Amino acid sequence: MFGLELWHVWCIAALVFIIVEIFTAGFAVMCFSFGAIAAAILAACGIGIWWQLFAFALVSALSLVFVRPFVLKTFYKQTTVKTNTDAIIGRTARVSETIDNEAGTGRVAIDGDDWKAVGATEEVLPLGTKVEIISRESIILTVKKI
Repeated sequence: MFGLELWHVWCIAALVFIIVEIFTAGFAVMCFSFGAIAAAILAACGIGIWWQLFAFALVSALSLVFVRPFVLKTFYKQTTVKTNTDAIIGRTARVSETIDNEAGTGRVAIDGDDWKAVGATEEVLPLGTKVEIISRESIILTVKKI
């Protein structure tokens, strides 16, 4: 095969797996490159093709089971970033209209926006009170006095 020895073919396969891994996520294809490297070592030592295939399968499977979870846990940390209206939960706002749950009135101002608001308790919150936003249901914020 173009004057290549079998260990060359395994090394080329390992390089192809590495290149494919660059364009994919999840560190799965890289595990196959580890298997190809193990098979290349056996081929360079003159071990038969069946042992090379066995080593390729075994090392690939073991790295999928043991190496991949470690790499994903260490390097692929997923963080959840609150965006849009979910980002205001936990922030401080100012009551811009008295919050009275019984009367159905109440608004708070945050970041220059005015939101309809209800109190977490039945307490009436007068104009200017500092409150913390504890949840959001559609366009209505639930707040509690700080």
